[in-house]
Amino acid sequence: MIRNLIFDIDGTLLDSVDLHAAAWAEAFRHFGIDVREDAVRGQIGKGGDQLMPVFVPPERLAREGEAIERFRSDLFKRQYLPRVKPFQGVRALFARLKQEGHVLALASSGKADEVERYQEIAGISDLVDVATNSDEAERSKPHPDIFEAALARLGHPHRGQAIVIGDSPYDAEAAVKAGLPAIGVLCGGFPEADLSAAGCTAIYRDPQDLLDGYASSILRRGLP
Repeated sequence: MIRNLIFDIDGTLLDSVDLHAAAWAEAFRHFGIDVREDAVRGQIGKGGDQLMPVFVPPERLAREGEAIERFRSDLFKRQYLPRVKPFQGVRALFARLKQEGHVLALASSGKADEVERYQEIAGISDLVDVATNSDEAERSKPHPDIFEAALARLGHPHRGQAIVIGDSPYDAEAAVKAGLPAIGVLCGGFPEADLSAAGCTAIYRDPQDLLDGYASSILRRGLP
């Protein structure tokens, strides 16, 4: 059994990717930057430090990046966060994993208060052992910082005793850089081929599918 399980949140546990993309696109428009929402969506999974340079020229990013990020964060909390819902099976999956003896960690590019609120929305606050946030990572995914922070909080488990579960190629890339295997879920909207190419060793539809397949999964059986 792989004891330590490190979960991404947005697009993995919560149906929030489209909402984050809409908030970013609206924030960019507010600052006069015309970016298609579908283009932003393909970058969700990164933190703002990695997402904004895709769309904002370097000189303007240096001048206005913090203001854009503050506007987007406030906008998301006001208009979009109330619409975030958990995917089917999240609470039941975490309850089963705890019953089986797993240690459950969250690794998100969100701020501490956002991560706390996400746990409440998902209904898993009482089941999470460790939760990291953007304050603990110098760089967001696809850099490995947030997963390395989670590993430190978990006591640096031995190789083969920790794994990442995420919805984006950026999760898988960051996991590989941190020396961790990764499981992908499709509910965040990224193509299965992209998750496989980024390094996912197994792919499930969503948390419910992972719960249904738990007994035969590498979470239960261990890495080959």
